[in-house]
Amino acid sequence: MIVVVSDTHGTDGHRLEGRTLRAVRTAELVVHAGDFTTDAVLDAFRAEAVGDRDGGEDGSRADEFVAVAGNNDDAAVRRRLAATEVIERAGVRFVVVHGHDHSRTGLGYLRREADADVVVVGHSHRPGWEPAGERAVLNPGSHADPRRYRPAHAELEPTAEGLNGRLVTPGGEVISEFDLAVTGRE
Repeated sequence: MIVVVSDTHGTDGHRLEGRTLRAVRTAELVVHAGDFTTDAVLDAFRAEAVGDRDGGEDGSRADEFVAVAGNNDDAAVRRRLAATEVIERAGVRFVVVHGHDHSRTGLGYLRREADADVVVVGHSHRPGWEPAGERAVLNPGSHADPRRYRPAHAELEPTAEGLNGRLVTPGGEVISEFDLAVTGRE
């Protein structure tokens, strides 16, 4: 499983709880779309995601952790993380950005430039999936600082056609489900 999170906005801890914590600990890949805020939060989050590969209540940890810097991350975090990352899993290519520097049109250009199927963004704290053709956008929302939206993260499972996705609250409620079908890139 791939777990996508964003906008932790912490000062010293990962702020993960419930299903979000379990999902991060057991995922094959954890993707964070920025705004950890401090180096300590990035380190705590990374430890929960990949740890020492021996820890965790169930003994599992993610194989990989990919993260980008957000507009609220301090200088120490920005030195450690790029503004953009490109990854591919289950035949789906993702470009990951925080999103604060991109308009809707800009996200479409970014997707084409990266030859990606999906743009992963954070910033708005609003969980959602928008399969709008060339601008397919996944925003996992914020698991810890939802503001006026529901707290959420995204879980993606491989299928024969690509990935099956769902937006889920830390309490385990599924907000929505969607498919990321691979249709071929330019």
